[in-house]
Amino acid sequence: MEILHAKQALTPNGWEADVSIEILDGRIGAVTANTAPTGKKVDLLLPAPTNLHSHAFQRAMSGLTETRGPDPRDTFWTWRHLMYRFLEQLSPEDVETIASMVFMEMLEAGYAAVAEFHYLHHGVGGQTYDDPAEMAGRIVSAAKRAGIGLTLLPVLYTHGGCDRRELQGGQLRFGNSLEAFVKLHDASASHLNTGPVDFVLGVAPHSLRAVAPEALRQALRLGDGPVHMHVAEQLAEVDEVKAHLGARPVEWLLENHDLNENWCLIHCTQMTENETTALAKSRAIAGLCPITEANLGDGIFNGTDFLAAGGRFGVGSDSNVHIALFEELCTLDYTQRLRDRSRAATAELGRSAGRVLFEGAAKGGAVAAGRTSGRIASGAWADLVALDTANEWLYNRRGDTALDSLIFGGRGRDCIRDVWSAGRHVVVEGRHHKRDIIVKRFRAVMEGLGQEI
Repeated sequence: MEILHAKQALTPNGWEADVSIEILDGRIGAVTANTAPTGKKVDLLLPAPTNLHSHAFQRAMSGLTETRGPDPRDTFWTWRHLMYRFLEQLSPEDVETIASMVFMEMLEAGYAAVAEFHYLHHGVGGQTYDDPAEMAGRIVSAAKRAGIGLTLLPVLYTHGGCDRRELQGGQLRFGNSLEAFVKLHDASASHLNTGPVDFVLGVAPHSLRAVAPEALRQALRLGDGPVHMHVAEQLAEVDEVKAHLGARPVEWLLENHDLNENWCLIHCTQMTENETTALAKSRAIAGLCPITEANLGDGIFNGTDFLAAGGRFGVGSDSNVHIALFEELCTLDYTQRLRDRSRAATAELGRSAGRVLFEGAAKGGAVAAGRTSGRIASGAWADLVALDTANEWLYNRRGDTALDSLIFGGRGRDCIRDVWSAGRHVVVEGRHHKRDIIVKRFRAVMEGLGQEI
């Protein structure tokens, strides 16, 4: 058993002082406030959130797509074309190395777990591997190496649009018939079983563009784990779905499926007021990726209306162009301020903007990942992040003010000292315990990939 003692900790009871936390078999045991210091001493202790949406391989693209193409209006769709070209270069070994780097960076950023939206299944040109879940196995191996909690979400991707056109080019590495996907999902479970007991298997129908309604219904029968799906990210997507299915994406899902907390809808940056309220009431999790959504020009999530209606959310690093937990939360709030010309957009009476954002992301991310975490409470996985307050950014800051300083002051990552994932002490004194070897391997892969797409 490991014992931590925090000068201040954010618990389900709110902020508490001199908190003793027991960690046993990866889970939190007794949590007791107003205790004498014993065990490992930390300044500020928070529940470490789950990164609820990641495409690990895209980390290697960071910085390669920021130039203007021949089209004066560069959009998400031109970025997607470049992404397809890039992934043509990646081998299974490359993907495992890149994922190890990504997962290490997530831990150092304060995340304890990740929901990996995994759709890179096959070789170049769609060639299948002897093991249909070869690539999923690489993700599992990378997660084990990094020590991060994993919710693996194999992606069903059957066609290139609502008109059911055949997959082309880079998409061929994603595609499966429903029958082939069932085998891939089963094989993914076998790989996941080689990992620690906190690993979770879900399913991810890619989107209403890539999965027909009948295939979606069949995919939902593959177990009772989390269901993640891209929804309403771009206006062109909304228009295409409406033209073929007779309703907007969020509207169609609400009308045709029993959305509940098992569902996580990713992005939802293109919603009407009615859709926003209805989604909030469904208890499904909105999976928000503010940094990637800004990078791709997706649009702004209706955050203030969604929260006012009781909606639940989490955050993810998606394209992994920049992995920064506190900046995801800051960007989420700042987009609301810019749209509405307001301040402290997500704050509420009795809770600052930083606390609303952090608690919401911790709780919502845990639900979306099917993970018993997101809170410093007995029985939860010991997903914890300890931060140093004896510095020029947090000195003499407590409670909500400390959280606001971490999120809006721009130096939150600099304050992270230790991270535990299901009790695994993977970040020590601000560094991942396997950083040197993971970075060395990543550099070798990047040298082989080159600098251009």
